[in-house]
Amino acid sequence: MKQIYLFDWGDTLMVDTPGIAGKMCDWEHVETIKFAEEALKKISLKASVYIATAAADSSPEDIEKAFKRVELNIFIKGYFCEQNTGFTKPAPEFYMAIIKTLSVNYSSVTMVGDNFEKDILPCHKLGFNTIWLTSEQNKEVPEGVRIIASLSELCS
Repeated sequence: MKQIYLFDWGDTLMVDTPGIAGKMCDWEHVETIKFAEEALKKISLKASVYIATAAADSSPEDIEKAFKRVELNIFIKGYFCEQNTGFTKPAPEFYMAIIKTLSVNYSSVTMVGDNFEKDILPCHKLGFNTIWLTSEQNKEVPEGVRIIASLSELCS
């Protein structure tokens, strides 16, 4: 079975600029997090990549438009948000809906995100593999949670 990678959107793959309202696809300027392209390119060779975001005002189509602007969409198979799951992140039901849609086992999914409470903890509790993108040092995390300081660590 092919591995599945779920990535958070804001501040994991693309910069979520504080103070800018509205849908990211409509922002004047958008940019990627350093090494996002390289990480997605490498991972997409061995796994299917999807986005799992809490962006409440964006549809899957809006999210894809934002990724097209930075040319990361070519690595992404689909986009999950409140509009197409029926649940808000970080509710366990949000992630359970993704698993049901993809028809995969929890253990074949890896969640990568920058927010421990929204991205990592709920997925870890459900049995996903988890990778926390953070600059925090010496943070206590449950056994099995991988910590990375940069997306470049996913390229090796």
